[in-house]
Amino acid sequence: MGVKRSLQSGGTLLGFLAKILTILSTATNYWIRYPGGHSGLWQECHGGTCSNIPCQTMLAVTGACMVLAVGSGIVGLVMGLRILCQEGDSRGQTTSGIFFLYGLLLLIALTGYTVKNAWKNDVFFSWSYFSGWLALPFSILAGFCFLLADMIVQSTDAISGFPVCL
Repeated sequence: MGVKRSLQSGGTLLGFLAKILTILSTATNYWIRYPGGHSGLWQECHGGTCSNIPCQTMLAVTGACMVLAVGSGIVGLVMGLRILCQEGDSRGQTTSGIFFLYGLLLLIALTGYTVKNAWKNDVFFSWSYFSGWLALPFSILAGFCFLLADMIVQSTDAISGFPVCL
């Protein structure tokens, strides 16, 4: 397996890990903990009873960005698997762009949520929130893996016509 294939495989694996962490983060209700309960993007729980959170602008933006991030992660993963399975038509730049978009959406969502909740007393961020932050570097690294693999393909194609003795 060459460097190009290793980068593509690594990008796909990182994209898969980021997608799993993002889905886990989006779907669970442990973004913040406070005395007597915990809260997520969709519900808050007090003493074992969970109820839907009324619509708040920043929470809606965070939820929308997280759902869009999950969608772009799925598209990026499918494109990465397609690149791995088909040797011919490589769309590495597009795939890397989708993974960078994925990271940007995560960054917007998580930063907005942090700004909204960082100054509250007796509120602590919890594991759902941190799994979203953990997905961010994985998505960006996946984008760089596909970008570097595409650069290798382009440079190999560019010098293939020159009579070089190495």
